[in-house]
Amino acid sequence: MPIVRKAAIAAAFCSMAMLLTQAQDARERQASAPHRGGSRKHSLTADERNGVLATALDWKQIHHTGRDCSHLVHDIFAEAGFPYPYADSEDLYAGARGFQRVPRPKAGDVIVWHGHAGIVVQPSRHTFFSFLSSRGPGIDDYESRYWRSRGEPRFFRYVKTPTCDSCTVARRSDY
Repeated sequence: MPIVRKAAIAAAFCSMAMLLTQAQDARERQASAPHRGGSRKHSLTADERNGVLATALDWKQIHHTGRDCSHLVHDIFAEAGFPYPYADSEDLYAGARGFQRVPRPKAGDVIVWHGHAGIVVQPSRHTFFSFLSSRGPGIDDYESRYWRSRGEPRFFRYVKTPTCDSCTVARRSDY
């Protein structure tokens, strides 16, 4: 598949994910009106999650230091401006600091199995971005036979905190 065609497909996925994410965010804002009381954790906005997706889909621009999926996810979030202390896929699966487990994913959330991690691209189409064996980084269907054979995935949403010990913000300015 020519590179231009792959880029067009990735851009289409990202655009569709942005629209669906914005609609879902509007529904959630209405459902979590201030009258409910209590404190809420501050997860990423639709625009911030789209920034994570844009970084992921532009993976050639990432200064990726690791060779596995959990390092790739970590580097994408750091490059997008949302650092967290590194956690391997087993730690992410168990529930790592800086993330909140969610029952339904949104674009930009982390998807994790025992031994593998990625970033949700378009939940309605069950797509995610990660290292895909010897093919390198790419997009795949997390409900395919292969991924279902790995067990039930868990979904986690990045939670913004006022400070992050041992983290440095590396915010991209080109989107």
